[in-house]
Amino acid sequence: MEHITLLLAIVIVTALVFDFTNGFHDTANAMATTISTGAMKPKAAVAMSAVLNLVGAFLSVEVAKTISSGLVQEDGIQPEVIFAALVGAILWNLLTWLVGLPSSSSHALMGGLIGATIASIGVSGVNGGVVVTKVLIPALAAPLVAGIAAFLAARLTYKLGRNVGEKSSEKGYRAGQIASAGLVSLAHGTNDAQKTMGIITLALVAGGALAPGSNPPVWVIVSAGLAIALGTYLGGWRIIRTMGKGLTDLQPQQGFAAQTSAAAVILASSNLGFSLSTTHSCSGAVMGAGLGRKGGVVRWSTATRMFMAWGLTLPAAGLVAAGAEFVARQGDWGIAVVAVFLIGSCAAIWFVSRRQVVDHNNVNEPEEPAAEEPAGVVTTAMAAVTPPPAGAASEEPAVAAVPAQTGPVPESARQAKATV
Repeated sequence: MEHITLLLAIVIVTALVFDFTNGFHDTANAMATTISTGAMKPKAAVAMSAVLNLVGAFLSVEVAKTISSGLVQEDGIQPEVIFAALVGAILWNLLTWLVGLPSSSSHALMGGLIGATIASIGVSGVNGGVVVTKVLIPALAAPLVAGIAAFLAARLTYKLGRNVGEKSSEKGYRAGQIASAGLVSLAHGTNDAQKTMGIITLALVAGGALAPGSNPPVWVIVSAGLAIALGTYLGGWRIIRTMGKGLTDLQPQQGFAAQTSAAAVILASSNLGFSLSTTHSCSGAVMGAGLGRKGGVVRWSTATRMFMAWGLTLPAAGLVAAGAEFVARQGDWGIAVVAVFLIGSCAAIWFVSRRQVVDHNNVNEPEEPAAEEPAGVVTTAMAAVTPPPAGAASEEPAVAAVPAQTGPVPESARQAKATV
């Protein structure tokens, strides 16, 4: 840990903050379906996920190498560039969490890194081939592959369960969900925790504390694993609600199929060093499993909002990071301004989120219960409290014209009321 300057220390702390937001932002990937189907209690689910994320962080460093020595040119990258990249990624994570949209923390980080690098040294600083082969292609392929696998797996589970009692079948698949959720959490640790390891290693290389091409030091692996585990334990309840209840309605069989398919895709990509989005994989698997049950549906309005967030992630994080890099390069005062902006923005987003709290107590409740009321009930209730426009003819003139009575109702009034 030699040659760690104040700026480098700020970058490392900011990277761990990003890792923390990555943890609670992506808890839904592993646990949303397990919680929504009742296979596990919410707090127990996120605790298990946190432990397995920590374990997964120690299993591989292939993705960390992709980030630290493959995505951008190490020569010419300064610590303030990485600081700016992290600012863009953190703010995008928090904004999408606030609105409950599952988006890729991985792509937010890479978008921020690309944007800050281009602002600093130009397009030549980005390895375009690595971006295409290890970022963009997996981003498109992962949800499709996971979705198709989950669709087929869901169909197979229902076919195999025809001769099994419904209660026994659901009990078995709930147990299977717990196991598959653990596998997704482990896979998340092997993939996402490494991205922070990679970004810290890149910062250490840029600051002269490590030689180019070095593997992440042990203290980097430990701190990144702990940060993502803590974030996971706190739980991104808003996104868990969207993925568990907002995209489709899942039964235990579908939840098991979705999680198993997503875990297989994520673990395979980690082994190959692909910086895969676990969010894309798990979201695609949830939609595939939703369609895998006969009569199952996907709420395409929610899915469309999610797809839009996916498309905006790289450019949005990149633009914020580019602006932050421009200010940060002005010197110490610029770095201070960016740091204050980041802290202020995070605080503002948190205060806004307190207006409507989503936690383990209400995570399985619908977002807008009032929207589920039958149209007739809502219309009648509104009509009861809304006076008719001035001069408008009443639809029930006979009833409206009858004044309040304290004694017996005249026969003529009863006949008029019966007619209406």
